Amino acid sequence: MGAAIDWSLRPQYSLQQRDQYFDRISLPQKYRESPVVTGGADTDDVAALSFLKVLQRYQVASVPFENLNLHYAVHRGISIDPQRLFDKIVDPQSHRGGYCMENSTLFGTVLRSLGYNITSVGGRVNEAVQPMSASKNWKGPKFDGWNHMVNIVTIGEQKYLIDVGFGSSGPHQPVPLVQGYEFFNVGEQYGRVMYGPIPQHTGRGQSLWHYEIRNGDGPWTPAYCFTETEFLPEDFTIINYFMSTNRESWFTVHVVCVRMLLDEDGEKLIGDLTLFNNQLKRRVGGTSEVLETFVSEEERVAALAKFFNIPISAADQDSIRHTISEIL
Repeated sequence: MGAAIDWSLRPQYSLQQRDQYFDRISLPQKYRESPVVTGGADTDDVAALSFLKVLQRYQVASVPFENLNLHYAVHRGISIDPQRLFDKIVDPQSHRGGYCMENSTLFGTVLRSLGYNITSVGGRVNEAVQPMSASKNWKGPKFDGWNHMVNIVTIGEQKYLIDVGFGSSGPHQPVPLVQGYEFFNVGEQYGRVMYGPIPQHTGRGQSLWHYEIRNGDGPWTPAYCFTETEFLPEDFTIINYFMSTNRESWFTVHVVCVRMLLDEDGEKLIGDLTLFNNQLKRRVGGTSEVLETFVSEEERVAALAKFFNIPISAADQDSIRHTISEIL
């Protein structure tokens, strides 16, 4: 019989760091008085789920999904060390975020520090939802290798999918792992989770969870599939290296920065602000508008500062020159 898991072996943030994180996501004081904050997530299942919903909502509205370090950086590289992520994202002067493994590692560490039972797992993204799918006529469902990270949080007897690193189409609320569970996401988008095999499996009896999305009355499209088997930090180190260095990873070719939009009361997400390559769009409800189309690097850098509060230093601006992602 195996020994019980010692959760202290996984990184946690201090109480001071926790409060700094709350400041970073502009968490209102009323939520900081939650029983989860004062006593831990394992004391009250109802409060734990309620606070988790709030925290995820403010996380995606404050911490952007972005890959700027792969394009605007003198020393390109992505660290998924929890402390280095804290320094990058939670710094009082920072409005930075990261891609899936950065944001999900940070958020997962915050949740673990609050007493949540959390397991980090790997996912496979469907080619049909990737940025180059239209130009390459990818319709799927055909899933890549392990190239995504999500967290599974267990509250009571129920497991929930938690994803803060899939941009505007990610599930922006805890999703119970229940076959066929459907939910409203944001705008005109709905989500659901299914359980079953993927087309590439050759052996019978293999199943994964599938996160699927649907816009309006359109068809359901698999976004990614994921396992319940725990991935180690060492596993994500390997995935992170490939996704941040290989030209088959779209992150190394395209510039992206996405932040979700909250309503005035901070009670629900109403849309997103998305910068992708040379265009900036804002979506509120079912209406999407192009705010800017950039014709120069200077315009894109100015938009990152104006709309996302992310300044790019002169040295980092120079680093994108003569690369595939530069606006010419």
